Amino acid sequence: MRIWTFGFGAALAAALAAPALAQQVKLPATLTMTAYDTGSSGFNITVAVGKAMKDKHNTDVRVLPAGNDVARLAPLKAGRAQASAMGIGTYFAQEGVFEFAVKEWGPQPLRLVLASSDCNAISLGVAKDTGVKQIKDLKGKRVGIVVGSPALNQNAFAVLAFAGLTKSDVKLVEFSSYGAMWKGILNNEVDAAIASTISGQAKEVEASPRGLLYPPVPATDKKGWGRLNEIGPYYAPHKATCGVGASAQNPIELPNYPYPIFMVYASQPADLVYSMTKSMIVNYDAYKDGAPGAAGLELKRQNLAWVVPYHEGAVKAFKEAGAWKPEHEAHNQKLLKRQETLAAAWNTFLKGNPPEDRDALRKAWMVVRANALRGVGMDPIF
Repeated sequence: MRIWTFGFGAALAAALAAPALAQQVKLPATLTMTAYDTGSSGFNITVAVGKAMKDKHNTDVRVLPAGNDVARLAPLKAGRAQASAMGIGTYFAQEGVFEFAVKEWGPQPLRLVLASSDCNAISLGVAKDTGVKQIKDLKGKRVGIVVGSPALNQNAFAVLAFAGLTKSDVKLVEFSSYGAMWKGILNNEVDAAIASTISGQAKEVEASPRGLLYPPVPATDKKGWGRLNEIGPYYAPHKATCGVGASAQNPIELPNYPYPIFMVYASQPADLVYSMTKSMIVNYDAYKDGAPGAAGLELKRQNLAWVVPYHEGAVKAFKEAGAWKPEHEAHNQKLLKRQETLAAAWNTFLKGNPPEDRDALRKAWMVVRANALRGVGMDPIF
């Protein structure tokens, strides 16, 4: 009888706790988020999260698709959107490199909310009719890149580097957006492009006459991974068990990093980011099956000591969930110091009358940037 009573009491407590948790979430009537193109896994996951917020909190989530990182971040910078489901462009924007090494941008004060690490991976998908089996076979083939999207392009170059290939070893084909690049594979305008194994575009090509495969990137090839990480330090070896050509029975060794990365600017109110994060944590069961890859947003799968700092609102939600440890806080403070160092260096650089030519400005900034980071004992990486 005592056991039954305890069980009933525990169940009652859990039932009462759920509404209490939901009451802590105070979201506005409308939220606007940006994501990759319609049909991408990032877009689909954002829609699934938005549906849960609508069902649980009556918040309408508008998802704006955008073809490159600059287009995804611009609405956030201008205050027209609160969050974005970004790719690794989050990291490049923080660092002020590639397309962000221009006068209009520079290093950005970005903060993480949650990111998805699931059964998928992010690498170069290659049309089967090319005959390519390994990354080294891409020599001389057509590889897609997207104008204004350093994330996609740097990922492609990093994977090529695994086999010792550079830009000059392949034929680069430019596209205006991620979606256009994958249409290019369908139309036989290009042979390979970067994407998650669960991307809608990748699956579309897999079902087409050309077919699609992901050449393996084995973790045992240490030299190859050394070359890959020189260009993509955020990548790690992973066994993909879902998506194009992958299953639990036949995993593919591929490079991966969390995607999508839900992020905000540091200026977003702590209460808002707390409620967004809290909603995504407590309502996980409501959206985890809503799109391939959404299950990767589970709290226990988060890397709380990654390459971009977390927003204070997200940290509050993590602390309440018992997930935030002293070592995470120490790592977060180091990343905040990195961002402060970059911001100070950028402001000083702009005051010094930098070159008007974009290439000259970028080269000058990269020298200033490296010196500033080395000055505080940090690795410039780029």
